This record gives sequence, structure tokens and C-alpha cells, in this order.
Amino acid sequence: MLQAVGDILQALLGIGLEVDEVNALQMALRTIVIYSASVALVRLGSSRFLSESTAFDVVIGIMLGSIMSRAINSSAPLVPTLAAGATLVAMHRLLAYISFHTDWFGNLVKGNPILLIENGEIRPEGVRRENLSRQDMNEALRLQGQVTDLQKVRLAYRERNGRISVIPQPSEPRVVIVPVEEGVQTVRIELNG
Repeated sequence: MLQAVGDILQALLGIGLEVDEVNALQMALRTIVIYSASVALVRLGSSRFLSESTAFDVVIGIMLGSIMSRAINSSAPLVPTLAAGATLVAMHRLLAYISFHTDWFGNLVKGNPILLIENGEIRPEGVRRENLSRQDMNEALRLQGQVTDLQKVRLAYRERNGRISVIPQPSEPRVVIVPVEEGVQTVRIELNG
């Protein structure tokens, strides 16, 4: 029984055939199998593969795609390729686990945030290390939408995922004096923001 199922799968998926011997239907069926397995592996691995990812996460995404694509066109055997993909995701998960529980290892694997602006002053060592121009900094401030004036930035960092985060200076409350009817006291209103 198992042998018969194995033979059917071998014929359908073209297992054991050379690259030029795999037909279009077999390649299409391989694509379905590899796509399904890849989605399952990514779901088991990390939701960060394609979202707010660090270089650590991008590398796994690229490698997984490269490995899995080989099984589609039959340039690598199907089952060992699936095993290699699973091993890669398991290794990524293990390193992520160790990074979560050990700060120094997390910094080693994922990097550290780099200070770019402190109290309205550009930190030359940070922008030089990240190769950011003044125009890059202005763009990042505009994209944040919170602050467009460098002097209004308390802190800005290049985060581990490559994005720039901005913490604005605390705003001074505005005072508005509103006169009211004659004989009534003046009202003082403090507005923050």
C-alpha cells in the first residue's frame, strides 16, 4: 500500500528525474507542494520574516526562498530540500530563542540601535557609521510626521530593523488668555501640543 502511494507521488512529482525530464504538470505539482511546505515553515518559524525584520530575518527569507526554489525545478531532490528548509527554519528559531534570552547574543546576531540625534544635535559618529546624509535625516523626520525641525528632536535612532525612530522634545504648554464678560475673572487655559 505504502509502496503504491510512493510510486504515485514519484510519478506525479517527477521525483528522481533530471531537470530536463520534469514536465510542466510535475513542475506545477512540485510548486504546490513547495509553496505549501514553505508557508508552513514560515508559520512555524517567525512572523517577522517579511514584516519588521532585521538583517537576521531577511537572510532567512532569502535563503529559504533559494533553497525551496531548487526543489520546484528539480535541480535538487524534493525530500532533502524540504528537510534543508525545515532545518534552516529550526536553526533560525533556535537563534531567535537564544537572542531573546541572552542580550549579548541578540545584539551580536541582530545588531544594536545607533544614536543619530540627541537633543537636536546630530551625532556625527552615528550618522557616519550608518552613512546617512543630512537629506536622509530630513527625510526620516518628514516620514515620521511628528517632527520636521531637528531642534525639536530629543532622540533619533537607526533601529535594528533599519528604520529610524524619532522621540520628540517634550512640548512646552501654550498659554492662551481668554477675556470673558466684564466683571468676570480672566480664564487661563494651558494647551499641550
